[in-house]
Amino acid sequence: MQRSLFRRVVRRSPCFRPFHSSHSRRSFPANAGDEHAAFGNYTVILPDEPFVWGVSHIKPRHVPPHISRPLYAQRYRLEQETEDVDIQESYEGDGRIQLRTEEEMKLRESARLASKVREYAKGLVRPGATTNSIDEAIHRFILAHNAYPSPMLYAGFPRSCCTSVNNVVSHGIPDDRPLEDGDILNIDVTVYLNGYHGDTSQTFLVGEVDEPGRTLVAVTNAALEAGIGVCSPGRPFRDIGRAIHELIQRTPGYSVCTTFAGHGIGKVFHRPPWIYHTLNEEPGTMLPGHCFTIEPCIVQGSNPRVWIFPDGWTASTENCARSAQAEHMVLITESGAEVLTRA
Repeated sequence: MQRSLFRRVVRRSPCFRPFHSSHSRRSFPANAGDEHAAFGNYTVILPDEPFVWGVSHIKPRHVPPHISRPLYAQRYRLEQETEDVDIQESYEGDGRIQLRTEEEMKLRESARLASKVREYAKGLVRPGATTNSIDEAIHRFILAHNAYPSPMLYAGFPRSCCTSVNNVVSHGIPDDRPLEDGDILNIDVTVYLNGYHGDTSQTFLVGEVDEPGRTLVAVTNAALEAGIGVCSPGRPFRDIGRAIHELIQRTPGYSVCTTFAGHGIGKVFHRPPWIYHTLNEEPGTMLPGHCFTIEPCIVQGSNPRVWIFPDGWTASTENCARSAQAEHMVLITESGAEVLTRA
């Protein structure tokens, strides 16, 4: 689950128009006269009408009392939606862990579980399944491993994972829409185990996906690997964004969403270093013990801007182009970098 660089506000999208709630999903035209024609055929996800503002109507799933919770989940009150400033976990220092200690062991265990959950989720993705049913299964799977689903109650987020379909870039809330043949679905999972968070995501193909959709997912995974490939002690964090930028520049027809960033992770869900996926001047150098996520969101076309649904979370591309995301946790060691969330 990535760090958002915007305050959650609702903004009208050019692809938004009044519609009956029973027709809240529509096919994106493939015969448009501009770059949209290359986006392919898929169903655009739009908010249902009548609008329901916020998420207070969505009841979070039960967590047994023996499951250890992060601080923000302990102090959240469902009756009162919480501003970001109220749930920020305190942190100090530069975020590095002590290598070859219990701290590293626990971080690795959490990352391994996150990877295991991601691969479990992959097996749940099929036409006809709902993202709500997938979320419920993921929730039970995480609890069965004595861990807590980190997204739940983070700033009031009501579900245990994020599920982002087609034009939804990030922070999609699991719902009862059946997945359709040809959808692409990002599942972003984070677990809290023994005091440490593990975070990863992948975009999965639902049934038979058209070539533009498959290519988008492949480019997204290549962007993630390009960012990982420059990680080593002594390298500036900004080299990650440069590597992804250069790959996208060599791959016409795509852009990188600038609204979301990777982040340091460990005892705290989101903390510095902030990992930007485009050209940037963010200070800082990778040092042994730094652990962070790289999680680029790649968008079809040249417009990477987003707008937010009335729920205050779901971020869609402004023009309803498709987006895909992939994420890994990277640990900097004395001799290089290790991806902690590979299967």
